[in-house]
Amino acid sequence: MQSEADLGDLLEKVAGKDQAALRAIYVRQSTRLFGIAMAILRDRVAAADVLQDSFLRVWQRAGQFDRTRGEPQVWLGSIVRHAALDAVRARGREIPTDDPGLGDSLVEPDAIDSISAADEGKRLHACLERLPEANRQGIVLAFVHGLSHPEIATKLDLPLGTVKSWIRRGLLSLRECLS
Repeated sequence: MQSEADLGDLLEKVAGKDQAALRAIYVRQSTRLFGIAMAILRDRVAAADVLQDSFLRVWQRAGQFDRTRGEPQVWLGSIVRHAALDAVRARGREIPTDDPGLGDSLVEPDAIDSISAADEGKRLHACLERLPEANRQGIVLAFVHGLSHPEIATKLDLPLGTVKSWIRRGLLSLRECLS
């Protein structure tokens, strides 16, 4: 596995418009970055589009990377995360289903739906407040901030299994509270 310094060196070369350096970053990082996009979008085609758009952004903005302000992997991940969140916003509001045969359907909210959503938001907020801090924090980082389980584990300096357990228990508690 490459070191952070190697990745930083490659980004500096990309800033100088070195196509081979961009290709090397893609080979080394595309699987991880695709995973970030998939975690947010949950759609392979959209995640692939976001990954392509993200590497275009890397090509255009590599000169903005500053080693003194952060690690190269984090910088690359943030580009993908922002592009994926932009894609989510561009798609509009969707209701995901558990049935892969049905796909996701677009929803156009009307006034009644807006009132209902506000009431549901209040219920959700109340249920979140009842959760232990660890469960609530994990859920917010995952579903509001779009972080993956490994990213949450790193951010909180906890084992991955602990983070997954907290989030799962929290979601089960939320389901029970909201039903």
